[in-house]
Amino acid sequence: MSVNPKPLQLDDVSKAIIEQLQADGRRSYAEIGKAVGLSEAAVRQRVQKLTDSGVMQVVAVTDPMQLGFYRQAMVGVRVAGDTTAVAEKLASISAVDYVVLTAGSFDILVEVVCENDADLIDLLNKEIRGIPGVQSTETFVYLKLQKQFYNWGTR
Repeated sequence: MSVNPKPLQLDDVSKAIIEQLQADGRRSYAEIGKAVGLSEAAVRQRVQKLTDSGVMQVVAVTDPMQLGFYRQAMVGVRVAGDTTAVAEKLASISAVDYVVLTAGSFDILVEVVCENDADLIDLLNKEIRGIPGVQSTETFVYLKLQKQFYNWGTR
């Protein structure tokens, strides 16, 4: 994967389909078709092409607290050596739901979802800090999720 992959060129109809699904991922293909001027079958085909190409995915976004995961945190990770190798190991941890390589004070930011503080301590000490190349971590515990939306649209 290149650092700056060339964006896939989408036509206005594909962008409109994406925006329809961002507004409501349960919207039927027939409803989307009416909104964008295509048949249900044509919308289904375009959605399949968009998901197969990796442009989008349609998922259920949950509230971790309502599912028993009462501790979320962002962990800043400083790395000595290959940041990509460390990021791959971090991404393989089940409690990790987000990994991004960054520039600045941290080499990698990792979002984690745990059942409680004891699980967070174990995750930090036994898994994250145990990865070769992890030099140090700083944990930012979430107190309240103020906003989390995925409907920012297309360009």
